[in-house]
Amino acid sequence: MGRRRRRSSSTFSIKRRTTESLGFDEFGFAHTKGKDRKLQHRCHHYSYPQLNARRVKELCELLSYWNGSSFICRSQIERFMRMGIPPALRGRVWKCLLNIDKLRESSAFNYQKCLDEIRGPLVDLGVSEYGIISAIATLNDTENDLGSNRLPSHCPPDLAYSSADVTIFRQIALDLQRSFPTHRTLMGESPEAIEGQAKLFRVLIAYAKYNPKIGYSQGMSYIAAVLLMNLSEEEAFWALGVLLEKPKYLSELFDLSGEKIQHQAMVFHQFLKHRKPQLSKHIEDVRVSPIHFVIPWFLTLFTSLPCWDSVLAIWDLIMLHGLSAVFRTGLTIIQLLESRLMNLTDEAAVLPMLLRVPVDVSQHCVLLPALWSTEVQEWEIKCMNSLVLEETEGHHPGKNEKPTPPPLPTKVKEQQESVDGPTLEAKNPIRTKRRSQKGVSQQGSVSRTKGQTLPSPTPDSDGPVKDSRPEPAAFRRMGSGPVGRVARRRSSLPLRVESLRLLRTRTPQSPSPLSSPPPSSPAPSLTHQSRKTALSRELSSRCNCLNKTTNPLRNTQESQLI
Repeated sequence: MGRRRRRSSSTFSIKRRTTESLGFDEFGFAHTKGKDRKLQHRCHHYSYPQLNARRVKELCELLSYWNGSSFICRSQIERFMRMGIPPALRGRVWKCLLNIDKLRESSAFNYQKCLDEIRGPLVDLGVSEYGIISAIATLNDTENDLGSNRLPSHCPPDLAYSSADVTIFRQIALDLQRSFPTHRTLMGESPEAIEGQAKLFRVLIAYAKYNPKIGYSQGMSYIAAVLLMNLSEEEAFWALGVLLEKPKYLSELFDLSGEKIQHQAMVFHQFLKHRKPQLSKHIEDVRVSPIHFVIPWFLTLFTSLPCWDSVLAIWDLIMLHGLSAVFRTGLTIIQLLESRLMNLTDEAAVLPMLLRVPVDVSQHCVLLPALWSTEVQEWEIKCMNSLVLEETEGHHPGKNEKPTPPPLPTKVKEQQESVDGPTLEAKNPIRTKRRSQKGVSQQGSVSRTKGQTLPSPTPDSDGPVKDSRPEPAAFRRMGSGPVGRVARRRSSLPLRVESLRLLRTRTPQSPSPLSSPPPSSPAPSLTHQSRKTALSRELSSRCNCLNKTTNPLRNTQESQLI
Protein backbone atom coordinates (compact mmCIF):
# COMPACT_ATOMS: atom_id res chain seq x y z
CA MET A 1 0.00 0.00 0.00
CA GLY A 2 2.86 2.33 0.76
CA ARG A 3 4.28 1.93 -2.72
CA ARG A 4 0.88 2.58 -4.28
CA ARG A 5 0.43 5.73 -2.26
CA ARG A 6 3.84 6.97 -3.23
CA ARG A 7 3.09 6.29 -6.90
CA SER A 8 -0.32 8.00 -6.79
CA SER A 9 1.22 11.10 -5.23
CA SER A 10 4.11 11.28 -7.70
CA THR A 11 2.19 13.20 -10.38
CA PHE A 12 4.10 16.36 -9.63
CA SER A 13 7.08 14.73 -7.94
CA ILE A 14 9.22 15.67 -10.92
CA LYS A 15 8.51 19.31 -10.10
CA ARG A 16 10.04 18.96 -6.66
CA ARG A 17 13.12 17.21 -8.01
CA THR A 18 16.25 19.31 -8.15
CA THR A 19 16.96 20.53 -11.65
CA GLU A 20 20.71 20.19 -11.28
CA SER A 21 20.63 16.49 -12.15
CA LEU A 22 18.39 17.01 -15.20
CA GLY A 23 19.30 18.25 -18.62
CA PHE A 24 17.18 20.69 -20.62
CA ASP A 25 16.54 20.98 -24.32
CA GLU A 26 16.97 24.16 -26.32
CA PHE A 27 13.49 25.43 -25.36
CA GLY A 28 14.00 24.86 -21.62
CA PHE A 29 12.10 21.59 -21.11
CA ALA A 30 13.67 18.93 -18.94
CA HIS A 31 14.69 15.61 -20.44
CA THR A 32 12.50 13.10 -18.65
CA LYS A 33 12.82 9.33 -18.68
CA GLY A 34 10.55 6.35 -18.45
CA LYS A 35 7.12 6.91 -16.96
CA ASP A 36 7.74 10.60 -16.40
CA ARG A 37 8.23 11.10 -20.14
CA LYS A 38 4.96 9.33 -20.89
CA LEU A 39 3.22 11.38 -18.21
CA GLN A 40 4.48 14.75 -19.42
CA HIS A 41 4.00 13.93 -23.12
CA ARG A 42 6.96 15.97 -24.37
CA CYS A 43 9.14 15.32 -27.38
CA HIS A 44 12.65 16.76 -27.46
CA HIS A 45 13.46 16.03 -31.12
CA TYR A 46 12.72 19.18 -33.10
CA SER A 47 12.48 19.52 -36.86
CA TYR A 48 11.91 23.24 -37.39
CA PRO A 49 13.92 24.88 -40.21
CA GLN A 50 16.72 27.27 -39.38
CA LEU A 51 17.38 30.46 -41.33
CA ASN A 52 20.82 31.24 -42.66
CA ALA A 53 22.69 34.41 -41.71
CA ARG A 54 21.45 36.38 -44.73
CA ARG A 55 17.80 35.63 -43.99
CA VAL A 56 18.26 36.50 -40.32
CA LYS A 57 19.75 39.86 -41.33
CA GLU A 58 16.81 40.54 -43.64
CA LEU A 59 14.36 39.75 -40.84
CA CYS A 60 16.17 42.09 -38.45
CA GLU A 61 16.01 44.88 -41.02
CA LEU A 62 12.30 44.25 -41.52
CA LEU A 63 11.65 44.49 -37.79
CA SER A 64 13.69 47.70 -37.53
CA TYR A 65 11.36 49.60 -39.90
CA TRP A 66 8.23 47.59 -39.07
CA ASN A 67 4.88 49.19 -39.90
CA GLY A 68 1.98 47.09 -38.71
CA SER A 69 -0.52 48.75 -41.04
CA SER A 70 1.58 48.06 -44.14
CA PHE A 71 0.49 45.16 -46.28
CA ILE A 72 4.06 44.72 -47.52
CA CYS A 73 5.43 44.31 -44.00
CA ARG A 74 2.79 41.77 -43.04
CA SER A 75 3.28 39.79 -46.23
CA GLN A 76 7.03 39.79 -45.64
CA ILE A 77 6.66 38.61 -42.06
CA GLU A 78 4.36 35.83 -43.26
CA ARG A 79 7.04 34.81 -45.75
CA PHE A 80 9.55 34.53 -42.90
CA MET A 81 7.05 32.51 -40.87
CA ARG A 82 6.84 30.00 -43.68
CA MET A 83 10.62 29.72 -43.64
CA GLY A 84 10.76 29.59 -39.83
CA ILE A 85 11.21 32.35 -37.22
CA PRO A 86 14.49 32.00 -35.27
CA PRO A 87 13.80 31.45 -31.54
CA ALA A 88 16.05 34.38 -30.62
CA LEU A 89 13.94 36.81 -32.70
CA ARG A 90 10.49 35.45 -31.86
CA GLY A 91 9.94 37.93 -29.02
CA ARG A 92 10.64 40.90 -31.30
CA VAL A 93 8.30 39.51 -33.93
CA TRP A 94 5.47 39.11 -31.41
CA LYS A 95 6.01 42.63 -30.07
CA CYS A 96 5.72 44.06 -33.58
CA LEU A 97 2.65 42.02 -34.49
CA LEU A 98 0.79 42.82 -31.26
CA ASN A 99 1.96 46.44 -31.12
CA ILE A 100 2.12 46.30 -27.33
CA ASP A 101 3.97 49.63 -27.07
CA LYS A 102 0.91 51.44 -28.41
CA LEU A 103 -1.36 49.90 -25.77
CA ARG A 104 1.12 50.67 -22.99
CA GLU A 105 1.45 54.31 -24.04
CA SER A 106 -2.28 54.87 -24.46
CA SER A 107 -3.31 53.20 -21.18
CA ALA A 108 -3.37 54.98 -17.81
CA PHE A 109 -2.64 51.69 -16.03
CA ASN A 110 0.70 51.52 -14.19
CA TYR A 111 2.00 47.97 -13.88
CA GLN A 112 4.53 48.61 -11.10
CA LYS A 113 2.03 50.63 -9.06
CA CYS A 114 -0.47 47.80 -9.35
CA LEU A 115 2.10 45.33 -8.02
CA ASP A 116 2.71 47.57 -5.00
CA GLU A 117 -1.02 47.55 -4.29
CA ILE A 118 -1.16 43.76 -4.58
CA ARG A 119 1.68 43.21 -2.10
CA GLY A 120 -0.39 44.79 0.70
CA PRO A 121 -2.99 41.99 0.86
CA LEU A 122 -0.23 39.39 0.50
CA VAL A 123 1.56 40.78 3.56
CA ASP A 124 -1.65 40.71 5.61
CA LEU A 125 -2.22 37.11 4.54
CA GLY A 126 1.33 36.16 5.48
CA VAL A 127 2.00 34.97 1.93
CA SER A 128 4.92 35.82 -0.32
CA GLU A 129 4.79 36.08 -4.08
CA TYR A 130 7.95 33.96 -4.14
CA GLY A 131 6.25 31.11 -2.28
CA ILE A 132 2.71 31.31 -3.58
CA ILE A 133 2.51 27.61 -4.44
CA SER A 134 3.50 26.52 -0.96
CA ALA A 135 0.79 28.82 0.47
CA ILE A 136 -2.12 27.07 -1.24
CA ALA A 137 -3.23 25.43 2.01
CA THR A 138 -3.11 28.76 3.85
CA LEU A 139 -5.14 30.47 1.16
CA ASN A 140 -7.68 27.67 1.16
CA ASP A 141 -8.17 27.89 4.94
CA THR A 142 -8.48 31.67 4.80
CA GLU A 143 -11.05 31.46 2.02
CA ASN A 144 -13.12 29.01 4.07
CA ASP A 145 -12.88 31.26 7.14
CA LEU A 146 -14.02 34.29 5.14
CA GLY A 147 -16.90 32.31 3.74
CA SER A 148 -18.07 31.28 7.22
CA ASN A 149 -17.13 34.64 8.84
CA ARG A 150 -14.67 32.88 11.18
CA LEU A 151 -11.46 34.90 11.14
CA PRO A 152 -8.66 34.34 13.65
CA SER A 153 -8.59 36.68 16.64
CA HIS A 154 -5.10 37.98 15.81
CA CYS A 155 -6.25 39.41 12.44
CA PRO A 156 -6.58 43.21 12.42
CA PRO A 157 -10.09 44.62 11.96
CA ASP A 158 -9.21 46.60 8.83
CA LEU A 159 -7.98 43.89 6.48
CA ALA A 160 -6.40 44.89 3.17
CA TYR A 161 -7.79 41.86 1.37
CA SER A 162 -11.26 40.60 0.58
CA SER A 163 -12.74 37.20 -0.09
CA ALA A 164 -12.47 37.83 -3.85
CA ASP A 165 -8.73 38.57 -3.51
CA VAL A 166 -8.10 35.35 -1.61
CA THR A 167 -10.10 33.36 -4.19
CA ILE A 168 -8.05 34.75 -7.10
CA PHE A 169 -4.78 34.16 -5.23
CA ARG A 170 -5.73 30.53 -4.61
CA GLN A 171 -6.91 29.91 -8.21
CA ILE A 172 -3.71 31.31 -9.67
CA ALA A 173 -1.56 29.34 -7.22
CA LEU A 174 -3.33 26.12 -8.17
CA ASP A 175 -2.77 26.74 -11.88
CA LEU A 176 0.88 27.69 -11.38
CA GLN A 177 1.79 24.17 -10.31
CA ARG A 178 0.01 22.71 -13.37
CA SER A 179 1.50 25.06 -15.98
CA PHE A 180 4.51 23.47 -17.71
CA PRO A 181 5.83 21.54 -14.71
CA THR A 182 8.91 20.43 -16.70
CA HIS A 183 10.09 23.86 -17.89
CA ARG A 184 13.17 25.21 -16.21
CA THR A 185 11.54 28.56 -15.34
CA LEU A 186 8.66 26.89 -13.48
CA MET A 187 10.12 23.61 -12.25
CA GLY A 188 11.67 22.79 -8.93
CA GLU A 189 13.07 25.06 -6.25
CA SER A 190 15.96 26.64 -8.07
CA PRO A 191 16.26 30.46 -7.96
CA GLU A 192 15.32 30.61 -11.65
CA ALA A 193 12.17 28.55 -11.06
CA ILE A 194 11.12 30.54 -7.98
CA GLU A 195 11.57 33.78 -9.87
CA GLY A 196 9.67 32.41 -12.86
CA GLN A 197 6.73 31.38 -10.68
CA ALA A 198 6.68 34.83 -9.06
CA LYS A 199 6.70 36.54 -12.47
CA LEU A 200 3.83 34.41 -13.71
CA PHE A 201 1.84 35.12 -10.54
CA ARG A 202 2.43 38.87 -10.82
CA VAL A 203 1.41 39.01 -14.50
CA LEU A 204 -1.81 37.07 -13.87
CA ILE A 205 -2.92 38.92 -10.75
CA ALA A 206 -2.08 42.28 -12.32
CA TYR A 207 -4.20 41.47 -15.34
CA ALA A 208 -7.10 40.44 -13.08
CA LYS A 209 -6.88 43.94 -11.54
CA TYR A 210 -6.37 45.60 -14.91
CA ASN A 211 -9.44 44.03 -16.52
CA PRO A 212 -12.01 42.99 -13.87
CA LYS A 213 -14.57 42.13 -16.58
CA ILE A 214 -12.44 39.13 -17.53
CA GLY A 215 -10.52 38.73 -14.28
CA TYR A 216 -8.75 35.40 -14.16
CA SER A 217 -10.00 32.21 -15.74
CA GLN A 218 -8.49 28.81 -16.36
CA GLY A 219 -6.12 28.70 -19.33
CA MET A 220 -4.62 32.15 -18.87
CA SER A 221 -1.65 30.74 -16.97
CA TYR A 222 -0.54 28.76 -20.04
CA ILE A 223 -0.77 31.80 -22.31
CA ALA A 224 1.05 34.09 -19.87
CA ALA A 225 3.76 31.45 -19.29
CA VAL A 226 4.50 31.17 -23.03
CA LEU A 227 4.66 34.96 -23.28
CA LEU A 228 7.12 35.07 -20.37
CA MET A 229 9.34 32.52 -22.13
CA ASN A 230 9.81 34.99 -25.00
CA LEU A 231 9.21 38.46 -23.52
CA SER A 232 10.09 40.40 -20.39
CA GLU A 233 7.65 40.52 -17.49
CA GLU A 234 5.96 43.84 -18.28
CA GLU A 235 5.99 43.13 -22.02
CA ALA A 236 4.27 39.81 -21.34
CA PHE A 237 1.60 41.63 -19.31
CA TRP A 238 0.77 44.07 -22.11
CA ALA A 239 0.92 41.29 -24.71
CA LEU A 240 -1.62 39.37 -22.63
CA GLY A 241 -3.80 42.49 -22.58
CA VAL A 242 -3.73 42.76 -26.38
CA LEU A 243 -4.50 39.08 -26.89
CA LEU A 244 -7.45 38.99 -24.49
CA GLU A 245 -9.02 42.33 -25.44
CA LYS A 246 -8.78 42.75 -29.20
CA PRO A 247 -11.63 41.09 -31.16
CA LYS A 248 -9.08 39.87 -33.70
CA TYR A 249 -7.43 37.62 -31.14
CA LEU A 250 -8.93 35.92 -28.06
CA SER A 251 -11.59 38.30 -26.76
CA GLU A 252 -14.26 35.80 -27.84
CA LEU A 253 -12.71 32.98 -25.79
CA PHE A 254 -12.26 34.32 -22.26
CA ASP A 255 -14.83 35.66 -19.82
CA LEU A 256 -15.81 35.15 -16.20
CA SER A 257 -18.75 32.84 -16.88
CA GLY A 258 -17.07 30.61 -19.48
CA GLU A 259 -19.95 31.04 -21.93
CA LYS A 260 -17.74 32.43 -24.69
CA ILE A 261 -15.47 29.41 -24.94
CA GLN A 262 -18.48 27.08 -24.96
CA HIS A 263 -20.01 29.12 -27.76
CA GLN A 264 -16.79 28.97 -29.80
CA ALA A 265 -16.66 25.21 -29.28
CA MET A 266 -20.14 24.99 -30.82
CA VAL A 267 -19.01 27.23 -33.67
CA PHE A 268 -16.07 24.92 -34.35
CA HIS A 269 -18.44 21.96 -34.26
CA GLN A 270 -20.63 23.62 -36.88
CA PHE A 271 -17.52 24.49 -38.89
CA LEU A 272 -16.34 20.88 -38.71
CA LYS A 273 -19.75 19.66 -39.91
CA HIS A 274 -19.43 22.03 -42.88
CA ARG A 275 -15.87 21.01 -43.80
CA LYS A 276 -15.78 17.34 -42.70
CA PRO A 277 -19.36 16.05 -42.52
CA GLN A 278 -18.51 12.34 -42.40
CA LEU A 279 -15.83 12.71 -39.74
CA SER A 280 -18.06 15.00 -37.70
CA LYS A 281 -20.87 12.47 -37.82
CA HIS A 282 -18.47 9.68 -36.80
CA ILE A 283 -17.30 11.69 -33.78
CA GLU A 284 -20.90 12.28 -32.79
CA ASP A 285 -21.73 8.60 -33.24
CA VAL A 286 -19.04 7.59 -30.75
CA ARG A 287 -20.53 10.16 -28.34
CA VAL A 288 -17.58 12.54 -28.23
CA SER A 289 -18.66 16.14 -27.86
CA PRO A 290 -16.45 18.84 -29.43
CA ILE A 291 -16.52 20.64 -26.10
CA HIS A 292 -14.37 17.86 -24.63
CA PHE A 293 -11.38 18.58 -26.88
CA VAL A 294 -12.00 22.01 -28.41
CA ILE A 295 -12.04 23.85 -25.08
CA PRO A 296 -8.60 22.49 -23.99
CA TRP A 297 -7.21 23.28 -27.45
CA PHE A 298 -8.52 26.83 -27.58
CA LEU A 299 -7.97 27.87 -23.96
CA THR A 300 -4.30 26.83 -23.98
CA LEU A 301 -3.67 27.63 -27.68
CA PHE A 302 -2.44 24.09 -28.42
CA THR A 303 0.37 24.19 -25.86
CA SER A 304 -0.43 20.55 -25.03
CA LEU A 305 1.16 19.43 -28.30
CA PRO A 306 4.31 17.42 -27.56
CA CYS A 307 6.57 19.20 -30.08
CA TRP A 308 7.32 22.70 -28.79
CA ASP A 309 8.71 24.00 -32.07
CA SER A 310 5.31 23.30 -33.63
CA VAL A 311 3.58 25.12 -30.75
CA LEU A 312 5.69 28.24 -31.27
CA ALA A 313 5.10 28.18 -35.03
CA ILE A 314 1.34 27.96 -34.39
CA TRP A 315 1.62 30.93 -32.06
CA ASP A 316 3.42 32.88 -34.79
CA LEU A 317 0.45 32.33 -37.05
CA ILE A 318 -2.01 33.30 -34.30
CA MET A 319 -0.11 36.52 -33.70
CA LEU A 320 -0.47 37.32 -37.39
CA HIS A 321 -4.05 36.22 -38.17
CA GLY A 322 -5.76 35.97 -34.79
CA LEU A 323 -8.72 33.73 -34.01
CA SER A 324 -9.00 32.41 -37.56
CA ALA A 325 -5.58 30.78 -37.08
CA VAL A 326 -6.93 28.98 -34.00
CA PHE A 327 -9.75 27.46 -36.08
CA ARG A 328 -7.28 26.74 -38.85
CA THR A 329 -4.98 24.81 -36.51
CA GLY A 330 -7.85 22.79 -35.05
CA LEU A 331 -9.08 21.84 -38.52
CA THR A 332 -5.57 20.85 -39.60
CA ILE A 333 -5.12 18.52 -36.63
CA ILE A 334 -8.50 16.95 -37.31
CA GLN A 335 -7.59 16.39 -40.97
CA LEU A 336 -4.28 14.76 -40.08
CA LEU A 337 -6.02 12.44 -37.62
CA GLU A 338 -9.02 11.73 -39.85
CA SER A 339 -8.00 8.26 -41.06
CA ARG A 340 -7.14 7.10 -37.54
CA LEU A 341 -10.29 8.53 -36.00
CA MET A 342 -12.51 6.89 -38.61
CA ASN A 343 -11.09 3.50 -37.64
CA LEU A 344 -11.85 4.01 -33.95
CA THR A 345 -15.32 3.15 -32.69
CA ASP A 346 -14.96 3.78 -28.96
CA GLU A 347 -15.11 7.04 -27.03
CA ALA A 348 -12.30 5.83 -24.78
CA ALA A 349 -10.00 5.69 -27.83
CA VAL A 350 -11.16 8.77 -29.78
CA LEU A 351 -11.02 11.37 -27.03
CA PRO A 352 -7.50 10.56 -25.74
CA MET A 353 -6.12 10.79 -29.28
CA LEU A 354 -7.65 14.26 -29.68
CA LEU A 355 -6.45 15.47 -26.29
CA ARG A 356 -2.96 13.97 -26.63
CA VAL A 357 -2.07 14.36 -30.28
CA PRO A 358 0.54 11.79 -31.36
CA VAL A 359 4.11 12.94 -31.85
CA ASP A 360 4.28 11.88 -35.49
CA VAL A 361 1.35 14.20 -36.28
CA SER A 362 2.50 17.18 -34.21
CA GLN A 363 6.06 17.26 -35.59
CA HIS A 364 6.98 20.53 -37.25
CA CYS A 365 7.85 18.87 -40.55
CA VAL A 366 4.37 17.28 -40.66
CA LEU A 367 1.99 19.71 -38.97
CA LEU A 368 3.22 23.03 -40.34
CA PRO A 369 3.14 22.16 -44.08
CA ALA A 370 -0.41 20.90 -43.59
CA LEU A 371 -1.28 24.04 -41.64
CA TRP A 372 -0.03 26.38 -44.36
CA SER A 373 -1.95 24.44 -47.01
CA THR A 374 -5.23 24.69 -45.05
CA GLU A 375 -7.35 27.74 -45.80
CA VAL A 376 -9.92 29.14 -43.37
CA GLN A 377 -11.67 32.40 -44.19
CA GLU A 378 -13.03 34.75 -41.56
CA TRP A 379 -16.41 34.94 -43.29
CA GLU A 380 -16.75 31.17 -42.89
CA ILE A 381 -16.37 31.50 -39.14
CA LYS A 382 -18.87 34.36 -39.10
CA CYS A 383 -21.40 32.26 -41.02
CA MET A 384 -21.01 29.35 -38.62
CA ASN A 385 -21.30 31.77 -35.70
CA SER A 386 -24.58 33.07 -37.14
CA LEU A 387 -25.89 29.54 -37.47
CA VAL A 388 -25.08 28.77 -33.84
CA LEU A 389 -26.73 31.98 -32.73
CA GLU A 390 -29.87 31.19 -34.70
CA GLU A 391 -30.01 27.67 -33.27
CA THR A 392 -29.52 29.05 -29.76
CA GLU A 393 -32.26 31.61 -30.26
CA GLY A 394 -34.49 28.88 -31.62
CA HIS A 395 -33.99 26.80 -28.47
CA HIS A 396 -34.55 29.84 -26.25
CA PRO A 397 -37.31 31.90 -27.86
CA GLY A 398 -37.98 35.29 -26.42
CA LYS A 399 -34.42 35.82 -25.16
CA ASN A 400 -32.95 37.55 -28.18
CA GLU A 401 -35.87 37.81 -30.53
CA LYS A 402 -39.32 39.32 -30.56
CA PRO A 403 -42.34 37.05 -30.50
CA THR A 404 -43.86 36.35 -33.89
CA PRO A 405 -47.23 38.12 -34.29
CA PRO A 406 -50.26 35.96 -35.09
CA PRO A 407 -51.17 35.65 -38.78
CA LEU A 408 -53.55 38.24 -40.17
CA PRO A 409 -56.91 37.27 -41.69
CA THR A 410 -56.95 36.85 -45.45
CA LYS A 411 -58.83 40.05 -46.20
CA VAL A 412 -56.71 42.15 -43.88
CA LYS A 413 -53.53 40.61 -45.31
CA GLU A 414 -54.59 41.42 -48.88
CA GLN A 415 -55.36 45.00 -47.91
CA GLN A 416 -51.99 45.31 -46.20
CA GLU A 417 -50.17 43.88 -49.22
CA SER A 418 -51.99 46.30 -51.48
CA VAL A 419 -50.70 49.17 -49.35
CA ASP A 420 -47.25 48.02 -48.23
CA GLY A 421 -46.21 45.73 -51.06
CA PRO A 422 -44.75 42.24 -50.55
CA THR A 423 -42.74 41.67 -47.37
CA LEU A 424 -40.58 38.85 -46.09
CA GLU A 425 -41.20 39.43 -42.39
CA ALA A 426 -43.14 36.21 -42.02
CA LYS A 427 -40.33 34.32 -43.78
CA ASN A 428 -37.54 35.59 -41.57
CA PRO A 429 -38.77 37.29 -38.37
CA ILE A 430 -35.31 37.31 -36.78
CA ARG A 431 -33.42 39.14 -39.51
CA THR A 432 -35.99 41.73 -40.58
CA LYS A 433 -37.54 44.54 -38.65
CA ARG A 434 -41.17 45.44 -38.77
CA ARG A 435 -41.61 48.27 -41.19
CA SER A 436 -43.85 51.14 -40.33
CA GLN A 437 -46.96 51.18 -42.47
CA LYS A 438 -46.82 53.67 -45.30
CA GLY A 439 -49.50 54.77 -47.66
CA VAL A 440 -48.39 54.13 -51.23
CA SER A 441 -49.89 55.83 -54.25
CA GLN A 442 -48.77 55.56 -57.86
CA GLN A 443 -51.40 57.77 -59.55
CA GLY A 444 -50.21 60.98 -57.94
CA SER A 445 -52.46 60.54 -54.90
CA VAL A 446 -51.39 61.86 -51.53
CA SER A 447 -50.23 59.32 -48.90
CA ARG A 448 -50.07 60.22 -45.23
CA THR A 449 -47.60 58.72 -42.72
CA LYS A 450 -47.31 60.19 -39.23
CA GLY A 451 -49.05 63.35 -40.33
CA GLN A 452 -46.73 63.98 -43.31
CA THR A 453 -47.38 63.79 -47.04
CA LEU A 454 -45.29 61.75 -49.41
CA PRO A 455 -44.75 63.21 -52.90
CA SER A 456 -46.08 61.16 -55.74
CA PRO A 457 -43.73 59.97 -58.45
CA THR A 458 -43.03 62.65 -61.00
CA PRO A 459 -42.60 61.94 -64.71
CA ASP A 460 -39.18 62.50 -66.13
CA SER A 461 -38.81 64.88 -69.02
CA ASP A 462 -37.31 62.25 -71.31
CA GLY A 463 -38.79 58.97 -70.21
CA PRO A 464 -41.54 57.15 -68.39
CA VAL A 465 -42.65 57.72 -64.87
CA LYS A 466 -39.86 57.14 -62.29
CA ASP A 467 -40.49 56.45 -58.66
CA SER A 468 -38.26 58.35 -56.23
CA ARG A 469 -39.42 56.39 -53.19
CA PRO A 470 -37.03 53.99 -51.42
CA GLU A 471 -36.73 50.44 -52.58
CA PRO A 472 -39.12 47.99 -50.84
CA ALA A 473 -37.64 45.86 -48.08
CA ALA A 474 -38.51 42.65 -49.90
CA PHE A 475 -36.05 43.50 -52.67
CA ARG A 476 -33.55 45.22 -50.40
CA ARG A 477 -32.94 42.23 -48.06
CA MET A 478 -32.75 38.91 -49.77
CA GLY A 479 -30.30 37.42 -47.23
CA SER A 480 -27.56 38.30 -44.82
CA GLY A 481 -24.01 37.29 -44.18
CA PRO A 482 -21.21 36.48 -46.63
CA VAL A 483 -22.85 33.30 -47.88
CA GLY A 484 -26.08 35.19 -48.47
CA ARG A 485 -24.23 37.82 -50.45
CA VAL A 486 -22.69 35.14 -52.64
CA ALA A 487 -26.09 33.59 -53.23
CA ARG A 488 -27.61 36.94 -54.14
CA ARG A 489 -24.85 37.75 -56.59
CA ARG A 490 -25.21 34.37 -58.27
CA SER A 491 -28.96 33.93 -58.38
CA SER A 492 -31.13 36.84 -57.37
CA LEU A 493 -29.63 39.75 -59.32
CA PRO A 494 -31.64 39.24 -62.55
CA LEU A 495 -34.88 38.85 -60.63
CA ARG A 496 -34.13 41.92 -58.54
CA VAL A 497 -33.37 44.09 -61.58
CA GLU A 498 -36.42 42.85 -63.47
CA SER A 499 -38.70 43.38 -60.47
CA LEU A 500 -37.50 46.92 -59.90
CA ARG A 501 -37.81 47.70 -63.60
CA LEU A 502 -41.42 46.56 -63.58
CA LEU A 503 -42.27 48.59 -60.51
CA ARG A 504 -40.51 51.77 -61.59
CA THR A 505 -41.21 51.95 -65.31
CA ARG A 506 -44.78 50.63 -65.50
CA THR A 507 -47.32 53.31 -66.31
CA PRO A 508 -50.99 53.11 -65.33
CA GLN A 509 -51.95 52.49 -68.95
CA SER A 510 -49.57 49.59 -69.58
CA PRO A 511 -50.74 46.38 -67.95
CA SER A 512 -48.26 44.31 -65.98
CA PRO A 513 -47.13 41.11 -67.69
CA LEU A 514 -47.41 39.29 -64.36
CA SER A 515 -50.86 40.51 -63.44
CA SER A 516 -54.23 39.13 -64.42
CA PRO A 517 -56.58 40.92 -66.84
CA PRO A 518 -58.28 43.91 -65.24
CA PRO A 519 -61.78 43.29 -63.94
CA SER A 520 -64.77 44.95 -65.45
CA SER A 521 -65.06 47.46 -62.65
CA PRO A 522 -65.68 51.06 -63.55
CA ALA A 523 -63.44 52.32 -60.72
CA PRO A 524 -59.89 52.90 -62.02
CA SER A 525 -58.42 52.83 -58.51
CA LEU A 526 -59.65 49.27 -57.96
CA THR A 527 -58.09 48.23 -61.24
CA HIS A 528 -54.75 49.64 -60.17
CA GLN A 529 -54.97 48.01 -56.75
CA SER A 530 -55.77 44.60 -58.23
CA ARG A 531 -52.81 44.85 -60.60
CA LYS A 532 -50.47 45.83 -57.83
CA THR A 533 -51.74 43.06 -55.55
CA ALA A 534 -51.21 40.43 -58.24
CA LEU A 535 -47.72 41.75 -58.97
CA SER A 536 -46.87 41.74 -55.29
CA ARG A 537 -48.03 38.17 -54.83
CA GLU A 538 -46.06 36.96 -57.84
CA LEU A 539 -42.83 38.66 -56.78
CA SER A 540 -43.26 37.46 -53.21
CA SER A 541 -43.69 33.87 -54.36
CA ARG A 542 -40.58 34.14 -56.56
CA CYS A 543 -38.53 35.52 -53.68
CA ASN A 544 -39.78 32.70 -51.46
CA CYS A 545 -38.83 30.06 -54.03
CA LEU A 546 -35.44 31.67 -54.51
CA ASN A 547 -34.69 31.61 -50.79
CA LYS A 548 -35.64 27.94 -50.60
CA THR A 549 -33.58 26.80 -53.55
CA THR A 550 -30.42 28.87 -53.09
CA ASN A 551 -29.73 28.40 -49.41
CA PRO A 552 -25.93 27.78 -49.53
CA LEU A 553 -25.80 26.07 -46.18
CA ARG A 554 -28.36 23.43 -47.22
CA ASN A 555 -27.40 23.06 -50.84
CA THR A 556 -24.42 20.72 -50.93
CA GLN A 557 -23.28 21.74 -54.38
CA GLU A 558 -23.31 25.42 -53.50
CA SER A 559 -21.42 24.90 -50.26
CA GLN A 560 -18.73 22.96 -52.10
CA LEU A 561 -18.33 25.78 -54.57
CA ILE A 562 -17.91 28.27 -51.75
